[in-house]
Amino acid sequence: MTILAFVLSFVLLLITALHVYWGIGGIWPGTDAKSCAHAVVGFRGVDEMPSPVASLAVAACLALATLWPLALEGVFAAPFPKEGLAATALLIGLVFLGRGIAGFTPWWRRLAPEQPFARLDQRLYSPLCLLIGLGFAILAISEFPA
Repeated sequence: MTILAFVLSFVLLLITALHVYWGIGGIWPGTDAKSCAHAVVGFRGVDEMPSPVASLAVAACLALATLWPLALEGVFAAPFPKEGLAATALLIGLVFLGRGIAGFTPWWRRLAPEQPFARLDQRLYSPLCLLIGLGFAILAISEFPA
C-alpha cells in the first residue's frame, strides 16, 4: 500500500503544481488565456481562466490531499488518529470518484462542452479522477479493521 500512497501523492503533486502555475498566470496547454480555459475549464462560453485566488484555493486543497495518502501510510507523523485519516481518505476518494463519474454524464457534457476540454475530459481528466478516487478508497478501506 505504501507504493500506492506514493504514486497517488506524486500524481496529486503534479496536479497541484499545475493549479499553482495557472494561479500565477500560466497558459499551458493553451497559447493564451482563452485557449487554456477551453482546454482545462471547458464550461459553456468560458473565455478566461478562473481567478488566481480560485486556482490557488484548488491548489491548496490538492496539496492537502497530496499529503493524506502518505500520512495514512505512516510515512510521517500526523496529529490525527488512523481511523480519522482513513475516513477522511474515503471522503476524498468519493469526491474524486464523483467528479470522475460526472465527466461521463450527459449533464456534465451539456455543462462543459467546450473543445478541447470535452475530449480531454473523457480521455484524461475523468478517468484520472476515477483512478485517484479508487486509489484513495483502496487505501482507506485497507485501514479499516476486518
